Amino acid sequence: MTETPIPRSPASLPSRPLRLGTRQSPLAMAQAIETRARLCAAHGWPESAVELVPVVASGDRILDRPLAEIGGKALWTKELDVWLADGTIDAAVHSMKDVETLRPATLMIAAILPRADVRDVLIGAASVGVIPPGARVGTSAPRRAAQMLHARPDLTVVSFRGNVATRLGKLDRGEADVTLLAAAGLERLGQGAVGTPLDPQNWLPAPAQGAIGIECLVARGDIVALLAAIDHAPSHAAIRAERALLAGLGGTCHSPIAVLTRHAGTRLHLTAALFSPDGAHRVEAEADFATDQPEAAAELAARLLAAAPPAIAMHFTGVD
Repeated sequence: MTETPIPRSPASLPSRPLRLGTRQSPLAMAQAIETRARLCAAHGWPESAVELVPVVASGDRILDRPLAEIGGKALWTKELDVWLADGTIDAAVHSMKDVETLRPATLMIAAILPRADVRDVLIGAASVGVIPPGARVGTSAPRRAAQMLHARPDLTVVSFRGNVATRLGKLDRGEADVTLLAAAGLERLGQGAVGTPLDPQNWLPAPAQGAIGIECLVARGDIVALLAAIDHAPSHAAIRAERALLAGLGGTCHSPIAVLTRHAGTRLHLTAALFSPDGAHRVEAEADFATDQPEAAAELAARLLAAAPPAIAMHFTGVD
């Protein structure tokens, strides 16, 4: 989705620039720049009305271990959470895929931008089927590792962490034979022609992949109102549903979860799959419900867990 906000009558300029916090990685900065552009377009502001305030997140500093071993998704948000609490920033821009399922009650996701391409992109081979036998797949995402091993148990997974450029550099240096990246991230970095997008109906994406969210303090009604102008309701409904699924599953950074949400008028259709980390086991289920009832995804979670063998169920014991 690439809808542009409909220009509104210019809102009063804030007495000081609105401060948007963001991680300092190139992709995070691109997402913050998009958010600023949409805010300024929606309110009739000049670009100077919104200031970007970057931080080097813990998850960007620690690259030698899988995320699940060093603190999970909180490593992407904790610095920005502190800045929201102390007033250093007015709102924080997040990749929703990287935001913990349970957030502090003092915070709210006030807006979701129009969701971008949800697909994964395979780099290094034209398809999963033609990857050479015994090849090394570079990824640190449990979902991608499990899906690949489920499809190709002959392959070997090697740890790959870092931003897009870092991972592409590792691939170029031969540290792996193929890797997987999000189509949305590549597109936002101007690299949309890289690799081969995988059919999302056969290769289910990560929950909330391709979605940019803007978070602020619940108590800041003024900021909530400003952000409402750039909220994309269909995308927000899908993200609420996918996060409700995660909450119902009790998944963590160790839990391989994949989900595809499709819109059909005023309804959402979710297809979700759970894997064992080694890819040997997979369970899938679907659900259809109204867009204003995303909590119905919890019922889908219950059905998945009821059908899951112990090799899968044992990895769904907490909430990240």
